[in-house]
Amino acid sequence: MWATYSRILLTPVIMVTLSASFRHAEWIAGILFIVASMTDWLDGYLARTLNAESNMGKFMDPIADKILILGCLLILLDMHRVGPWPVALLLGRDIYIGGLRSVAAANNIIISAKPLGKWKTALQMVSLPCLFIYDSNLPIPFVTIGTWLLWGAVVLSLISGFEYMVGYHRNRDSKV
Repeated sequence: MWATYSRILLTPVIMVTLSASFRHAEWIAGILFIVASMTDWLDGYLARTLNAESNMGKFMDPIADKILILGCLLILLDMHRVGPWPVALLLGRDIYIGGLRSVAAANNIIISAKPLGKWKTALQMVSLPCLFIYDSNLPIPFVTIGTWLLWGAVVLSLISGFEYMVGYHRNRDSKV
């Protein structure tokens, strides 16, 4: 669980660093974001390896991811590095899935992360540091790469959101 909470605690640090005006702030924020993202993988790896998966972890891990990703997306939106559409679509989907998970939990149904949802999160975690690096003098077009990856994450987000909805209704109908 410490890895999950570290993502939550690192989020405001990344947000403040990214919006700061000191030299290399974007790079430092990018490195901090990558470290925070790696704790997501580490958390899952340790839970599986140590056979320590828990319902608390199943609920808190995606929440920590959302706090990290959406917090950074909101700063990028404020900085005019991303438009409102991908942020609105990702936020709307995450609110919907959060509500669906709450209803499922009330019905004793646990909705675990699905592969497309994991791919969506992975694309977001690669796209965001690319969007942090806003330097036109670099030979690699990080912003363009980050934008395409973010839109790919939006597509996967909408598809996986539909998967969660269908999965919930199947589980609910089978318990009736």
